[in-house]
Amino acid sequence: MAETIAIRKLTSLAAGSGQRAKRIGSSLLRVLTFSAADDLIFPQNNLSVSIERGGLSIAYGSRFLSGVSVRKTKEITLEEDRYPHPDETATSVALAVNEFGAPRSNLTLSIPKAWTIIKTAEFPATVKENLAAVVSYELDRLTPFTPGDAFFDFRLLSERDGKVVVLILAAKADVIQPYLSGLTERGITVGSLSVNLLGFGTLCRGMKNMAGTVFVKADDKEYEGAWFSGGTVTRVFSGSFQSSEPNVRADAVASEIKSLLDAAKTEGRSPGVAVYLRGTEPALPELLKVRIPAPLTFLRPADTGLKFLGDATKGTAFSAVGAMADSLQTRERGPNLLTGGVYKEQKPPVAVTVVLVVAIIAAFAAYLVAPLRVEEKRLAGISRQISATRDGVKKVEALKKEVDLLSAEIESIRKFKEGRPLDLNLLKELTTVLPKNTWLTRCRITETGVDIEGYAASATELLPKLEASPYFKKVEFASSTFRDVRMNADRFVIRMEIEGAKKLEEPAKKPGESAPVPAAGLKKTEGRGPKNEKK
Repeated sequence: MAETIAIRKLTSLAAGSGQRAKRIGSSLLRVLTFSAADDLIFPQNNLSVSIERGGLSIAYGSRFLSGVSVRKTKEITLEEDRYPHPDETATSVALAVNEFGAPRSNLTLSIPKAWTIIKTAEFPATVKENLAAVVSYELDRLTPFTPGDAFFDFRLLSERDGKVVVLILAAKADVIQPYLSGLTERGITVGSLSVNLLGFGTLCRGMKNMAGTVFVKADDKEYEGAWFSGGTVTRVFSGSFQSSEPNVRADAVASEIKSLLDAAKTEGRSPGVAVYLRGTEPALPELLKVRIPAPLTFLRPADTGLKFLGDATKGTAFSAVGAMADSLQTRERGPNLLTGGVYKEQKPPVAVTVVLVVAIIAAFAAYLVAPLRVEEKRLAGISRQISATRDGVKKVEALKKEVDLLSAEIESIRKFKEGRPLDLNLLKELTTVLPKNTWLTRCRITETGVDIEGYAASATELLPKLEASPYFKKVEFASSTFRDVRMNADRFVIRMEIEGAKKLEEPAKKPGESAPVPAAGLKKTEGRGPKNEKK
C-alpha cells in the first residue's frame, strides 16, 4: 500500500514538472520568436470604406500599441436612395486617399448586411482541425452560393456536446467583384472585406459595461441589428419599415430587441442595448426608451473607447470607423470574406531567433569556462577598494568617537538644564506666591529642595499658597512657629521639595583623580526687610 502511494506521488510530481517545463519552454519560445514588427508594437494604419444605402462613409485611423486613433472621417451622400456604383465608389475612395494622405494599401471595404448571408451551423467536433475545408465543402448546402462564386469566412462560436457551432458569412462574388476591380484599377488594394454590422460590434465592445450587447441601427427606410456575445456576432435581424408612423417603427424595432433579450435571459445573460439612429424621427429615441425593457445607450464617439482627432468627431461615419477599428485589432479580428476561411500562419522570424540562441549559448559557455577568473577579478577589485578606503575608515572612526563624546556632553548639559528649574525662577515664584506682608530672613536652595525662614502675619496661610505652586511640593514646617511680639508677626521655618527635581549622580571617579568639588552644590540667599522691598 505504501509503495502504491509513493508511486502515485512520484507520478504526480513528474506530471507536474513536465507541465511546468512545457509552460516555461512555451514562454521562452515566444520571447525568442518575438518580432520587432509584431502587430502588438508595430504602428498600423488603415483606411476603411463602408458602402451604405444613399452614400459612402470613409474613415482613416492608426494604431500604436493598443490605442486606436481616428484621424479623418468623411461621408458622401447620394441624391438618390440607392447604393453607390463601383465607379462612384472607386473615384470617391481615390479622392479620399489623396485628401487624407492615406496609403493605397491596407484598405478595408465594408459591405451592407443586406448583401450577405449570416447564419450558424453545427458540425461534429472531429472536424475542428480541418474546419475551413469542411465549411468550403458544405457552403452550397448552407447558403445559396458555391465556394467558386462567393466570398465567405467563418468564426467558431462554441464547442459543446461533441459539436462545434460555427458562424458563416457569405456574399455573392458577382456583386462585390466590380468594386474590387474598380479600386484595383486606381492602384488601391483591398486587404479586407467586412460587413457593416460587424464593425458596430467592435464599437460596442469599446463601450463601458457593454461586454455583451444587443445593437440596432435604424434609418428612415430600414433597420438591422445583432446580439454580440463573447466578442463576435451571435444572432442578427433586419427589416424594412412598413409605415412612416413613429409608433409603428418603434414597435418593430422594440419587438426585435425584446426577442434577443429574451434569448439572452434563457442563457443567463443580461446584455446592454446600444442604438444608432440615423436620419430618423426625433421622437423615435424616446419611444424606444419606453418600449424596450432595458437601459439604452445611444452610440456616440466619446463612448467607443477610440481617440478621435481634430474634426473626426463631427461626422457620423460609424460604419467606416467600426470597420477600421476592427481591422486594427491585434486580437480577435473580425471575419475577412476575402480569405475563404483560410488564414496563413505567420512564421516567426528565424534570423532573430538564431542570433538570440547563439548569444545565449555563448554567454552560458563563458560562464562555465571562466567562473574562477570572474571571482578572482571580483576579489581583486574588493581588495583594492578596501585598501583605498582604509584611511578614510580610520578618519571616520575618529570622527565618530568625537561625535560620541560631544553627544554625551550635550546630553549631560541637557539633563542638568531640564532636571530642575533655575534658581531665578524659584526666587521669582517665591516673590509671587508669598504675601506682601511676609519677610524672608533666609532662603536656602539645594538640588532638590528649598528652605525658607522669615516672618509673616499668619504662617499657616503660607503652606497652601506654596503647595499650589507648580514649582513646589511636600511643603511643611521644618520647626514650630512662634509669635514674635516685637515684630508682631509669626516666625516660621518652611521646608519644601522642588517639583520634578532629581539629584544628579556624581560622575565616576577616574584613577588618579580626586573627588570633584561642586561649584554650586549649595545656594543660600539671606535678606532682611519686607518681601516687596527686595528683588
